[in-house]
Amino acid sequence: MLLEVMSEAEKNSLIGPESRLMMEGVLRISEMRALDIMVAGPRIDMIDIEMERDELFHQVIDIGHSRYPVFEENRENIIGVLHSKDLLKLQRAPDFHIKGLLRNALYVPESKSLVDLLREFKKSRNHLALVVDEFGKIAGLVTLEDVLEEIVGEIEDEFDTETSSTDIYTLADKSYRIAGNCSIEELNKAFETNLLQDMEEEFDTIGGLIAHEIGHVPQKGESITIAGLRFEVMHAKGGSVKWFRLRL
Repeated sequence: MLLEVMSEAEKNSLIGPESRLMMEGVLRISEMRALDIMVAGPRIDMIDIEMERDELFHQVIDIGHSRYPVFEENRENIIGVLHSKDLLKLQRAPDFHIKGLLRNALYVPESKSLVDLLREFKKSRNHLALVVDEFGKIAGLVTLEDVLEEIVGEIEDEFDTETSSTDIYTLADKSYRIAGNCSIEELNKAFETNLLQDMEEEFDTIGGLIAHEIGHVPQKGESITIAGLRFEVMHAKGGSVKWFRLRL
């Protein structure tokens, strides 16, 4: 009923299309739980407390998240959350241990409604929550951004913003970060390859080609080798891959 009223209001120019979509999003999250939007446990980017300093910096820079759960001994034993910006403190105190930078982790059950989760984020001033199942195991992870995107649509972040005229970036470990919408023409030119040479189908972007070869929308951690180039999904969002890692 409410959806029909909002649709009619838009037709009569009482509200704009963006306002209608946002209100529909508010109604939608009232029926959703943390389980519905969480990143599954095996796909969570975590940091091992015993990780070497250089490896830690490389991981944080390459992946690009603002927050990471930190575990000790095994991934179920989360001892806190590391904010990427706090790593700047290590530049001033090289001998300072990462444990001193950790913040308390927020845990919520799978059944937590998104409306209640928003309140929890506001109350605790956290932007990240670990979702646990009925046995207390880590089932997944959900962020404040994930919830807000259900209301306002995809929010562009540092991964989505073009900061260069190219979609190809060299990483610290000599691999490359490739945008999912990078044109195959640009990729072929950069690495002197011909990815479509033996294919009947035509594709404009590397994301489209890889999705075709895998047979579904690639998920984080999946990898495939095409024409001697190994692509691994670094960051997937909104039903598409934002960034691949390329190893030659």
